[in-house]
Amino acid sequence: MWKAVQRDLLRYTGQQILKVLRNQQSPIQLDLVVNARDRKHQVWERNSLSISLWSNKVLWEKIDYIHQNQVKAGLCKYSEDYCYSSASFYYSEDKRWDFLIHIEG
Repeated sequence: MWKAVQRDLLRYTGQQILKVLRNQQSPIQLDLVVNARDRKHQVWERNSLSISLWSNKVLWEKIDYIHQNQVKAGLCKYSEDYCYSSASFYYSEDKRWDFLIHIEG
Protein backbone atom coordinates (compact mmCIF):
# COMPACT_ATOMS: atom_id res chain seq x y z
CA MET A 1 0.00 0.00 0.00
CA TRP A 2 2.76 2.50 0.88
CA LYS A 3 4.26 2.04 -2.60
CA ALA A 4 0.95 3.15 -4.14
CA VAL A 5 0.82 6.17 -1.83
CA GLN A 6 4.39 7.11 -2.71
CA ARG A 7 3.73 6.62 -6.43
CA ASP A 8 0.58 8.77 -6.32
CA LEU A 9 2.29 11.51 -4.28
CA LEU A 10 5.26 11.69 -6.65
CA ARG A 11 2.99 11.69 -9.70
CA TYR A 12 0.73 14.43 -8.34
CA THR A 13 3.53 16.68 -7.07
CA GLY A 14 5.51 16.18 -10.29
CA GLN A 15 2.51 17.24 -12.37
CA GLN A 16 1.95 20.30 -10.17
CA ILE A 17 5.62 21.31 -10.37
CA LEU A 18 5.58 21.02 -14.17
CA LYS A 19 2.36 23.03 -14.32
CA VAL A 20 3.93 25.87 -12.33
CA LEU A 21 7.10 25.78 -14.43
CA ARG A 22 5.07 25.92 -17.66
CA ASN A 23 2.89 28.78 -16.40
CA GLN A 24 5.99 30.74 -15.41
CA GLN A 25 7.71 29.78 -18.66
CA SER A 26 10.66 28.72 -16.55
CA PRO A 27 13.76 27.40 -18.34
CA ILE A 28 14.05 24.81 -15.56
CA GLN A 29 11.41 22.70 -17.30
CA LEU A 30 13.91 22.08 -20.11
CA ASP A 31 16.22 20.38 -17.61
CA LEU A 32 13.43 17.91 -16.82
CA VAL A 33 12.91 16.68 -20.40
CA VAL A 34 13.66 12.97 -20.79
CA ASN A 35 11.47 11.95 -23.76
CA ALA A 36 11.20 8.44 -22.39
CA ARG A 37 8.74 5.90 -23.75
CA ASP A 38 6.25 6.59 -20.97
CA ARG A 39 6.93 10.28 -20.16
CA LYS A 40 8.23 13.52 -21.63
CA HIS A 41 9.49 14.95 -18.34
CA GLN A 42 10.87 13.54 -15.11
CA VAL A 43 10.77 15.60 -11.94
CA TRP A 44 11.64 12.96 -9.36
CA GLU A 45 14.46 10.42 -9.33
CA ARG A 46 13.44 6.99 -10.59
CA ASN A 47 13.25 4.29 -7.93
CA SER A 48 13.87 6.74 -5.12
CA LEU A 49 15.14 5.28 -1.88
CA SER A 50 12.48 4.55 0.70
CA ILE A 51 13.54 4.26 4.31
CA SER A 52 11.43 2.52 6.93
CA LEU A 53 10.83 4.75 9.91
CA TRP A 54 10.78 1.91 12.40
CA SER A 55 11.58 3.91 15.55
CA ASN A 56 11.28 7.45 16.91
CA LYS A 57 15.06 7.74 16.81
CA VAL A 58 15.20 6.92 13.09
CA LEU A 59 12.23 9.21 12.39
CA TRP A 60 13.89 12.18 14.12
CA GLU A 61 17.22 11.45 12.36
CA LYS A 62 15.44 11.72 9.00
CA ILE A 63 13.52 14.86 9.97
CA ASP A 64 16.74 16.51 11.15
CA TYR A 65 18.51 15.41 7.95
CA ILE A 66 15.75 16.95 5.82
CA HIS A 67 15.83 20.15 7.85
CA GLN A 68 19.60 20.46 7.41
CA ASN A 69 19.53 20.10 3.61
CA GLN A 70 18.84 23.80 3.03
CA VAL A 71 21.61 24.76 5.48
CA LYS A 72 24.12 22.50 3.71
CA ALA A 73 23.02 23.98 0.38
CA GLY A 74 23.79 27.46 1.71
CA LEU A 75 20.21 28.70 1.46
CA CYS A 76 20.10 29.75 5.11
CA LYS A 77 22.20 29.75 8.24
CA TYR A 78 19.59 28.00 10.40
CA SER A 79 17.09 25.48 9.11
CA GLU A 80 14.16 27.24 10.77
CA ASP A 81 14.97 30.39 8.76
CA TYR A 82 14.19 28.67 5.45
CA CYS A 83 10.63 29.66 4.55
CA TYR A 84 9.69 26.34 2.88
CA SER A 85 10.87 24.14 5.71
CA SER A 86 8.91 22.56 8.54
CA ALA A 87 11.89 23.20 10.82
CA SER A 88 10.37 26.38 12.24
CA PHE A 89 7.24 24.39 13.08
CA TYR A 90 9.24 21.78 15.02
CA TYR A 91 11.94 23.98 16.55
CA SER A 92 10.15 27.31 17.09
CA GLU A 93 6.48 26.25 17.15
CA ASP A 94 5.80 28.50 14.16
CA LYS A 95 2.22 27.95 12.94
CA ARG A 96 2.55 29.42 9.41
CA TRP A 97 2.01 25.95 7.91
CA ASP A 98 -1.40 25.26 9.42
CA PHE A 99 -1.70 21.83 7.81
CA LEU A 100 1.28 20.38 9.70
CA ILE A 101 0.65 17.98 12.54
CA HIS A 102 3.44 17.23 14.99
CA ILE A 103 4.62 13.63 14.74
CA GLU A 104 4.37 13.19 18.50
CA GLY A 105 0.73 14.15 18.57
